[in-house]
Amino acid sequence: MSTLISRNITLSDRRTSIRLEPEMWDALNEICTRESRTVHDLCAQIDRERTQSGLTAGVRVFILNYFRAAATEDGHAGISHGENPKAAQR
Repeated sequence: MSTLISRNITLSDRRTSIRLEPEMWDALNEICTRESRTVHDLCAQIDRERTQSGLTAGVRVFILNYFRAAATEDGHAGISHGENPKAAQR
């Protein structure tokens, strides 16, 4: 039994579906909320800009890169998740 969830996405004028883990769907929805975008709009952008072999891989890489950017010292400070241990050692 697969733990992947399949959902339909509209990319410009065509419908397609992608299968992601529930946590990836949660992360994608969180990004959309933060950026005031719809899942469809964001996936269309990812589809236009992706270099991966498929849309699903492109979405996963986008999610990873989005939160990786937020995890930098500047990004960490900007979202107020508390003191960064590395920054405190300086």
